[in-house]
Amino acid sequence: MNIVADTNIFLAVALDETEKTNIIEVTSNANIISPEILPYEIGNALSAMIKRKRLSKDEAIKILEIVQNIPVRLLSVDIDEALQMAIEFNIYAYDAYFLSCAKSTSYPLLTLDKKMKQVAKELRIPLLLGE
Repeated sequence: MNIVADTNIFLAVALDETEKTNIIEVTSNANIISPEILPYEIGNALSAMIKRKRLSKDEAIKILEIVQNIPVRLLSVDIDEALQMAIEFNIYAYDAYFLSCAKSTSYPLLTLDKKMKQVAKELRIPLLLGE
């Protein structure tokens, strides 16, 4: 099975958050796909956590190492299509890249973001982990 996974999925696993067990169950034996912006978005999220004092520099580096060991295939996305989606649904382009990736590949989306789940439903993109 192929799954498009949002940035928050990788971080939830690496940060050992409560959703980790469910995420691992859903993704075991799956091929994980994400837009090619994933590493940049992870870097941005980690730097934001350092800035908010949620993580230390050393913790962020360890989290990055964990995330980099998760096998994922990165795909390019149609930025024009994603921007149209972002405008239409009033979401960030970064979120639209993941939605666009799932829509163009016809793979289910795995995200913890409620707004992305709502938009995915409107676009008839299958979701994993439900609401």
